[in-house]
Amino acid sequence: MLQPSFTMQTPESEDRPRRVCDHCAFTDYVNPKVVVGAVVVEDDHVLLCKRAIAPRLGFWTLPAGFLEENETVEEGTLREAREEACAELVLDGVLSVYSVPRISQVQVMFRARFASPGFSPGPESLEVALFAWKDIPWGQLAFPSVRWALEHYQDWLAGAAAPFSNPHGTVYR
Repeated sequence: MLQPSFTMQTPESEDRPRRVCDHCAFTDYVNPKVVVGAVVVEDDHVLLCKRAIAPRLGFWTLPAGFLEENETVEEGTLREAREEACAELVLDGVLSVYSVPRISQVQVMFRARFASPGFSPGPESLEVALFAWKDIPWGQLAFPSVRWALEHYQDWLAGAAAPFSNPHGTVYR
């Protein structure tokens, strides 16, 4: 059996180079990764997780992570909340969709609340906590999209229509 061998080629009807098998001309499409997460709010406090893993170890983030194969965005969001904060959630709708082409990501953030009381650090979190909006550690947030999602949640509370996207056309480049 032949071992796969790929080279970069621009297939017919395509507008960019792709990985193409040298033996059978199969095109191996490489697509963006999908990140899912939630702004979880209880009594005007938001759930944040202090990262126990790189990148941005020790910084605060929303419960979020990569979508797995054969998972819906909703299932992935609920799984990530269990993994990072040992929390069971109810999703209340899509808050935002962010494009991060620099690292080939699409991020889907939901509005959420706790389905049952209690949360604790999962294996990917050093600690988890509920923060009043005035006490959010804005200077210690792990990623720009965490700030965006928190600000968009506030916009939604003020009556703006969701879903939101990258602020003012901002794109990670």
